[in-house]
Amino acid sequence: MSTAPSALRANAFRDNLTMLRRNLLHARRYPSLTLNLLLTPVILLLLFVYVFGNVMSAGITGGHADRSEYVDYLVPGILFLTVAMTSLGTAVSVATDMTEGIMARFRTMAISRASVLIGHVVGSVIQTMAALVLVLGIGLAIGFRPDATPLEWLAAAGLMALVSVAVTWLAVGIGLISPNAEGASNIGTPLVMLPFLSSAFVPVDAMPGWFRWFAEYQPFSPFIETLRGLLLGSGIGIRNAVLAIGWSLGLTVLGYFWSRAVFNREPRQ
Repeated sequence: MSTAPSALRANAFRDNLTMLRRNLLHARRYPSLTLNLLLTPVILLLLFVYVFGNVMSAGITGGHADRSEYVDYLVPGILFLTVAMTSLGTAVSVATDMTEGIMARFRTMAISRASVLIGHVVGSVIQTMAALVLVLGIGLAIGFRPDATPLEWLAAAGLMALVSVAVTWLAVGIGLISPNAEGASNIGTPLVMLPFLSSAFVPVDAMPGWFRWFAEYQPFSPFIETLRGLLLGSGIGIRNAVLAIGWSLGLTVLGYFWSRAVFNREPRQ
């Protein structure tokens, strides 16, 4: 009797690893979706640096055009745009599993139901972190110069991982409620648009008063400002740190329980 809980935990852990392996193999065999989603942040990074860089930096610094300064400002926002874009791929992948019937088959198998969703989430987070390393590498190649201590780098990586988990759980829920892969892409678009409506490209102080409040308090602005402070050594501020952690944990809990509730419903007819 006393060994039953440990046996259940071992079986659940094994199921989680199996589903993780399935999703990683699927991503390796069909990399086009991930590559297409990754292409957008890279193009935007190059576009804003080399086409708009001097103009944007002049606006931020009050007339002094310096593309190198704008690169430092831009890269943290592009990193979180990468997180949002990659999560859209997760929503599409989950919706595809739903419409192709594999989710219904998983429901009939003697496996942990949670492992089906956890496999998607962990696999997506791993892919997201790999994509972030690639985008960061491109940023460094074109002039991004962080000024962070090893501890700040570790905190930055932890923040990006935490936000990735939160956004991915929301993406899983979006995929579960979508009628097909195209629907998942459309429903997930507002999530991808949030980084554009944040401090990713320009400071919130430069925005109209009626819009500034939304841009300042929506999740991605504190995410970006916290990461920017960590990587550039400019300080993160208690407010930004609290909002970033609060949004991350809140969205993770919301996404998890929402996804689990949707997945436990009766299969679609």
